Amino acid sequence: MEALERCARCLRAGLAAVAVRRRLPWLLLVLVLLGSALKDGDLVPETPMQNKRNVLNVYFVKVAWAWTFLLLLPFIGLTTYLFAKSKLLYGPTKSVLTALRRLSALLVGTAVWYVCTGFFTYVENLTGTCSTPGKLSESRRLYATKQECHQDNGIWNGFDISGHCFLLSYCALMIVEEMAVLEGLSIDQNSRLRVVVNSLFVSLCFLTVIWVFMFLCTAVYFHDFSQKILGTLIGLAAWYATYRVWYLKSFSPGLPLPNIYLSSKKHNYRR
Repeated sequence: MEALERCARCLRAGLAAVAVRRRLPWLLLVLVLLGSALKDGDLVPETPMQNKRNVLNVYFVKVAWAWTFLLLLPFIGLTTYLFAKSKLLYGPTKSVLTALRRLSALLVGTAVWYVCTGFFTYVENLTGTCSTPGKLSESRRLYATKQECHQDNGIWNGFDISGHCFLLSYCALMIVEEMAVLEGLSIDQNSRLRVVVNSLFVSLCFLTVIWVFMFLCTAVYFHDFSQKILGTLIGLAAWYATYRVWYLKSFSPGLPLPNIYLSSKKHNYRR
């Protein structure tokens, strides 16, 4: 447990700091530009990460929103409840309602993921054509979707907006935003809840590192520049529209610091 405490303390000074929330969007933009430049200049070394079947891609990135959702769910609920209760903001019932309100940010995130990935699929189907290995004498079949094309062992060529760049950037930014609650949360060191919170926090930190690393791998090995930059910009726009605009309003899930007045929240999140 002491090792966990030390690890959480070190990570809290890094990934949970205000500077990280302010600089991470710019870091992601730099990574996608740098990675694309390396790819276009044929300066990329061969590594296992260029294989789509690598372990991180198959077991983490392919289900990135599921990992993010499952770890943020108990973290947001528990930390928001403890924060409100420890600051004597509300009674037990109101603290639970506050936690539930903050958890609705995960529903917003799920909606963002569903709508954007659906839009990406629509654009790819709309702009694509299918190349099949059939003989020249055979009549060519028209394919409406990428799925139909793949069913006939064809290759679909369409504008494939990078879903990886979108989702990994959005998940990383969302996790970093939600960890802001630790700036004002104080739990007794001998409490079992502290162990739970620290375990969730350390897990989220490592998950964020994986997301940023795999974001870089995507920028270096996959997609065209326009597809990657558009996916990244959509991820950044989704984060900005929620955490920098909508969540500052009273009719929203709110920000991760429930005891700060609205004007103070705006200052903290925009500085």
